[in-house]
Amino acid sequence: MSNYIRPRHEGARVFLTINLAQRGSSTLVERIETLRQAVRKTMAARPFRVEAWVVLPDHMHCVWTLPKGDADYSQRVQAIKAQFSRQLPKGPRRPSHIARREKGIWQRRFWEHHIRDAADFENHIAYCWHNPVKHGLVDDVRDWPYSSWHRDHRGP
Repeated sequence: MSNYIRPRHEGARVFLTINLAQRGSSTLVERIETLRQAVRKTMAARPFRVEAWVVLPDHMHCVWTLPKGDADYSQRVQAIKAQFSRQLPKGPRRPSHIARREKGIWQRRFWEHHIRDAADFENHIAYCWHNPVKHGLVDDVRDWPYSSWHRDHRGP
């Protein structure tokens, strides 16, 4: 089995992609309030700043800034997944899910990228916001309701 070693940079800005185990599912948008509650509960216990976030039917992208002196984005991802999963019935499970007491909802791994500079930061924010258009879910970013774009582009 692979041994993944994630970088640990305190106060880092990190771009994350987190997928459901069942691609093509629409669980994340169907259960958006459950996901929002999981995020709020996790943020209350382990604060971080959401720079951008988009939730698509079967995956989500986000850019977080961790607090000074804290590098543990992985525990936050794990907590969000766990809080969300506790509110859902079990999905299709393999023997490995049963052995690890998993519901089979999430892919075990997630993808992360540490933001290098201001241009990289802006590119990843834009990637989050434009992802629903890329996937053909909407024609304009303004039309996708599950995005931090709306928080950051409110009218006067």
